[in-house]
Amino acid sequence: MKRQDFGCAPGCSVEVTLDLIDGKWKGVILYHLQEGRLRFGELRKRLPNVTQRMLTKQLRALEEDDLIIRKVYAEVPPRVDYELSETGQRLRPVIDALKQWGDENRARIDAASAGKKGNAQSGAPRPSRQPQPA
Repeated sequence: MKRQDFGCAPGCSVEVTLDLIDGKWKGVILYHLQEGRLRFGELRKRLPNVTQRMLTKQLRALEEDDLIIRKVYAEVPPRVDYELSETGQRLRPVIDALKQWGDENRARIDAASAGKKGNAQSGAPRPSRQPQPA
């Protein structure tokens, strides 16, 4: 995956980190791989909403960025395992912090999501984010 050229502006380290774990699935994949080596099929079972194509793409990007190690066994049928690399292991505190924050804020997030669904189903107009003329 082609990486951006990051300047040295304040916050660029955060941008670099987020660029490596961006997207809907990379962080979740890294979270599950914290438990140890997993096969592709095991990851699919843990991520039922991801397509096979997207999971493959995300795993390739994580491997290219040296966050995971892909090991192919010369067997029939072929077997492929994935595990965190040393660099990926150093992301553990970041992934754990994201999970903790999500756990602590889940009720608020769920309530906001339910409120949006309720407004959409009731036909009530959604509040505009645009400033209203006086």
